[in-house]
Amino acid sequence: MTMDPTAMPPGFADQFAEYSARTEAPAPAKVAASTILLRAAADGTPEAFLLRRRTQMAFAGGMVVFPGGGVDPRDATDDVGWVGPSPSVWAERLGLDDVSAARSVVCAAIRETFEESGVLLAGPDGDSVVSDTSGPGWAEARRALEARETAFTDVLRERGLVVRTDLLRAWTCWVTPEFEPRRYRTFFFVTASPAGQQAEAGSTESDAAGWMGVEDALAAAGESVAMLPPQYCTFLELAQHPSVEAVLDAADRPIPAPIMPGLELGEDGAPRLVLPGHYAELNRERLAPR
Repeated sequence: MTMDPTAMPPGFADQFAEYSARTEAPAPAKVAASTILLRAAADGTPEAFLLRRRTQMAFAGGMVVFPGGGVDPRDATDDVGWVGPSPSVWAERLGLDDVSAARSVVCAAIRETFEESGVLLAGPDGDSVVSDTSGPGWAEARRALEARETAFTDVLRERGLVVRTDLLRAWTCWVTPEFEPRRYRTFFFVTASPAGQQAEAGSTESDAAGWMGVEDALAAAGESVAMLPPQYCTFLELAQHPSVEAVLDAADRPIPAPIMPGLELGEDGAPRLVLPGHYAELNRERLAPR
């Protein structure tokens, strides 16, 4: 079994019908960041940390996703302790003209990863990473960040930490189709989970979390694991690399052009998503007899 990434996810056909009957312009796409947190399985192949969003969530309810969320305006501050490629270099890698926007996207990726998994890509300096983020103090910091009661810069400053942007790699950018009432321009990043830190759920937006191998995720997608096309297509890409290190090496470049699924009518008259052709090819290769 395998997922058809061009099939309309449950409920999306109704949204498309409602959109087709409207006359107003599509909703603007909010900027968001999502981090594909990776570690090596026992056989050395990559596995990713996944969250299942609560079914009550207005966007992607019940779907399995990578840690991520919208940019907080405070993510754009220029007084955050920073190690790694400069914001201007990140702007080039992300295809952004605005250096402040690039800074906010990178900070959002690191902040959201911490909020939703407890993994913090930060350390006292450019040669170290926080060794342990368990305990009530860190849990309270995650809660306060999710509730927007504190700024990420304050969490870092109080602990004498700088963000380790050198540990991130840009992967892709996906834009929610125009028929969706809630739309995002999401920048996906990849990173290796730091040694010593333990990823675990903590966000009020998810009801389950855990690690899953890339091939296991592809096999379960559409069956026991509900997944949207960006996540499934990302797993198709990850499956091309034998290790976490190989994934990071492959991501050492500017991201490809943003992907916004189009729409077409299938032979049965039902709307289907249109994706870049290489994803269909990767899916066919995966199904080919071995």
